[in-house]
Amino acid sequence: MKELDLKEIRSQLDAVDGQLVELFEKRMALCGDVARSKIASGKAVYDPVREKEKLEAVRRLAGSPFNEIAVVELFTQMMAISRRYQYQMMGSREGEPSGFRLVENLPTAGARIVYQGVEGAYSHEAALRFFGEQADVYHVPAWEDAMKEVAQGRAAYAVLPIENSSAGAVIDNYDLMLKYDNYIVGETQIPVRHALLGLPEAELSHIRTVYSHPQGLMQCSQFLNAHRDWEQISLENTAVAAKKVLKDKDTSQAAIASETAGKIYGLKVLQPAVNHNPSNATRFIIMGREPVYRLDAKKVSICFELPHVSGSLYNMLGHFIYDHVNMLMIQSRPILERNWEYRFFVDIEGTLKDVQVQNALLGIQKEAVAMRILGSY
Repeated sequence: MKELDLKEIRSQLDAVDGQLVELFEKRMALCGDVARSKIASGKAVYDPVREKEKLEAVRRLAGSPFNEIAVVELFTQMMAISRRYQYQMMGSREGEPSGFRLVENLPTAGARIVYQGVEGAYSHEAALRFFGEQADVYHVPAWEDAMKEVAQGRAAYAVLPIENSSAGAVIDNYDLMLKYDNYIVGETQIPVRHALLGLPEAELSHIRTVYSHPQGLMQCSQFLNAHRDWEQISLENTAVAAKKVLKDKDTSQAAIASETAGKIYGLKVLQPAVNHNPSNATRFIIMGREPVYRLDAKKVSICFELPHVSGSLYNMLGHFIYDHVNMLMIQSRPILERNWEYRFFVDIEGTLKDVQVQNALLGIQKEAVAMRILGSY
């Protein structure tokens, strides 16, 4: 008997669900009329005052405290879906984000390329891999210096590390992308194969101090933990570490850097392959002055700031879900001038020519406190 009762209840639920779908579709048709009216009048899709009034009105219609909460959640989602539908209608009219230009290939003839560090650094290797062995490359001491070179027109492109598969994000460079009006126009990956390098006359037993970039030390932590008596000192670059060992002529010093750097500076490989992840790689981004993207672009990078209210990140990421856009990465950074508030860096699959990407970006642009497209590449 209980089984029959349950079947009957489910049958009634199915009937109610059918009615809900019918009413939902009627509501969405009306939302389409709203969108057309807003497009004609130039009104914004998102009206937080109107939505707050609507949520309060439906909450009062509920018959219990539990249902009050549930109804507010239900209508919050329905209004979010309505906005996304309206953005889709608007997006079909607005097209590609203004300012970006599609090119067949990056203009590289006569281009100077800047990287941070010295010859033999992984950034140097990344520059040559992306632009070719004959590229006109030069180096500067700091990542910010490289961004300045592009911003001020002395270099056409800068090569910056942005993420390591073991150590994670190079967070300082995320901040630099907002400080300077440059754009990501490409990327390349370099396998990380660190070695312990010393003077030609040095032996492993001589070592007391190791120099490297902070991420280089982190990527070799398992090896270094077996030598806890060694002092670890961070420098701005792995190749700078190799250069220092050569300059100081101290057999008790070693550098963690690539074997290529060791050959350039005449150092001896005291221990090869000291990074504990053999598949470790660093992703480098190519920064240019112009907002261009190539025909073969497969990724879009953006940055946005959110209203400091509950559920704002969930609602923002919902634009990707609704438009079937695959998110590849999300990274948060604190907003220095506003304690406990954050901006988010996101990589998505696709290109600025994709209608789904355009719709998702339009929705985020309209609802975020601020949004910037960092590049499509």
